[in-house]
Amino acid sequence: MRTLETIIHIHAPLHHVWDTLMEFEKYPEWNPFVKEITGTADKGHQLSVTIQQPGKKAMVFKPLVLKSEKQSEFRWKGKFLIKGVFDGEHYFKLEQLPNGSTALHHGEIFTGLLVPLMGSVLKKTKQGFENMNMALKERCEKLEQS
Repeated sequence: MRTLETIIHIHAPLHHVWDTLMEFEKYPEWNPFVKEITGTADKGHQLSVTIQQPGKKAMVFKPLVLKSEKQSEFRWKGKFLIKGVFDGEHYFKLEQLPNGSTALHHGEIFTGLLVPLMGSVLKKTKQGFENMNMALKERCEKLEQS
């Protein structure tokens, strides 16, 4: 098992950050990592997610939504080829900070036989998370100033 986690503080109310994360149809406008999500964000539903790691080709996978708690947490689990080879439980957790801004905890828990061999992939994945976080921060803070 290997966990990647990033945290970013966004100077915008939690509901703005949540709404931006849940507006899947607008991801192509701003998201450099998760290029597209289609499907319903309700627990038990399957999504189609297109990601593009920095310097790599886009990849599509079909994770299952594990949790969708409004303005709190969104989580899905996907697999590479078959379960147990290289699985990832991706999450976004939002935390309201005392000053009215939001902390975003964005990460993934990787399990499976190939995890020990995927060091370079995981490094690129973490960079993708950080790129997405910065783009989300810029978008939310820009909306907050409007």
